[in-house]
Amino acid sequence: MKKTLVLLLTFALCLTLLAGCDAAPDAAAPATDPSVPTEIVTPETATILETVKLDKLSVAFVPSREPEEIVTITEPLKELLKAEMATLGYDIGEVDITVGTTYEAVGEALSAGTVDVGLIPGGTYVLYDDGADVILTATRSGLSIDSDAAKAWNDAKPTEATDNQVTYYRALILAGPSEKGAALSAKVNAGETLSWEDLDGLNWSVMSSSSPAGYIYPAIWMQDNYGKSITDLTHAVTSDSYGSAFARLAAGQVDVLVTYADARRDYAEKWTAEYGRTASIWEETNVLGVTPGIYNDTICVSKTAPNMDDALRAALQIAFINIGNTDAGKEVIAIYSHQGYQPALSSDYDNERKAQDLIRQLNG
Repeated sequence: MKKTLVLLLTFALCLTLLAGCDAAPDAAAPATDPSVPTEIVTPETATILETVKLDKLSVAFVPSREPEEIVTITEPLKELLKAEMATLGYDIGEVDITVGTTYEAVGEALSAGTVDVGLIPGGTYVLYDDGADVILTATRSGLSIDSDAAKAWNDAKPTEATDNQVTYYRALILAGPSEKGAALSAKVNAGETLSWEDLDGLNWSVMSSSSPAGYIYPAIWMQDNYGKSITDLTHAVTSDSYGSAFARLAAGQVDVLVTYADARRDYAEKWTAEYGRTASIWEETNVLGVTPGIYNDTICVSKTAPNMDDALRAALQIAFINIGNTDAGKEVIAIYSHQGYQPALSSDYDNERKAQDLIRQLNG
């Protein structure tokens, strides 16, 4: 009977993939295919022939926001996931949600089978795809500014969200209010081209080396524009979260940071309320550089977790899509700026593999 459940779930997902994934979407183009269904399976359409009991399902998040904030906002996911999985034949005793100490820690946990599900960036996924399967990619709201030119972001700020759903995002090289940061902002806004010496004279905050927006794509931007990499910077510190990076930027401890394009919207309130600034984040920060589009975050499952099989993998894929289509679910997944999910293929992240190859070459 369990085999029948696997076939039913897999057939539904195959229909979705055929409808919406004839070709992997371009990382720099929005997901606009109207044939992708908003919901794959409902309790009425799913035929459950056997209930599978799981004592615990473990879900891990990467620390792209403050860990305490992630834990608090994702708390409702526990009951949402249990309820959705129940309609698909899974009686789950406990959903355990944790935040990894680093991006790599979540990838390693998926590979080791100590967590079942991980919400991780594409760059982290391709580093650990020997032990993790990608099942979904996130969609998110597009931004009012989507230009390759740094000055365009400064001229049209503040950045606002739009209703357009996209499967990619950009990373920004963002200067703060320090004397050096303000000087380079003025050069960019005057239409001048920055030199490598300009950039190397700054104090940088970067994220861990598997972070797409916080390391990988900014390194590619440096390679494309200067033939250099983050490892060539004279002064670069690694921050454990974007929150700590923005706090350093506000305090003048660093002149520039690298981050996802809508990060200032997330930290606008803290900029004045917690980080001690009197002017707004939009007044005191400027874009120095813009990366190409980065394919959105993933939901991955472990290949080695004891509970993981084809039926559970398919059920989780359906459950997260359905959760992402509810108001309560959208509040939870908004912690990562996700708006919903669609089925993913490993080949969707081939550009990320190319990025990782380049990073290995640069570091080697």
